[in-house]
Amino acid sequence: MYDMLNTLAEQLSQQLLRHHYRLVTAESCTGGWIAQTMTAIAGSSNWFERGFITYSNEAKHEVLDVSSLTLEKYGAVSEQTVLEMAEGALRHSHAEVAIAVSGIAGPTGGSADKPVGTVWIAWAFPEKIYAKCFIFKGDRQSVREQTVITALTTLTTDLA
Repeated sequence: MYDMLNTLAEQLSQQLLRHHYRLVTAESCTGGWIAQTMTAIAGSSNWFERGFITYSNEAKHEVLDVSSLTLEKYGAVSEQTVLEMAEGALRHSHAEVAIAVSGIAGPTGGSADKPVGTVWIAWAFPEKIYAKCFIFKGDRQSVREQTVITALTTLTTDLA
């Protein structure tokens, strides 16, 4: 798995450098795994700006300016929340590109509307922002791993 993540990070780093972009991450369910994957590469300070681990709703609100109303109305695991996380990460950094993730890695915490494995990922660019919902299968480790792979693969594709 490490080799796959390293390859993805290498590919993404080349895309970021080509566009003269720096990346910021806003992570909840992955606990900094995306940032760790990106900074494992020598020279990452050239294209990785910073990472925020905002696991609690309070952290999302205080650090990334996610609206309390958004969190109350839609919950932490929602399109609205990850979009606000990505926007807040860009506002509180010097980066041009952001990845934000929030999900239910399990084994508990799921519901009928949001089962374990539900993850929202947002990607933000200078002129575009969007989010997608995924339902990943497997245990906690697998859900988190699939989230990291999907977040990095999608951003690499978007920048290609």
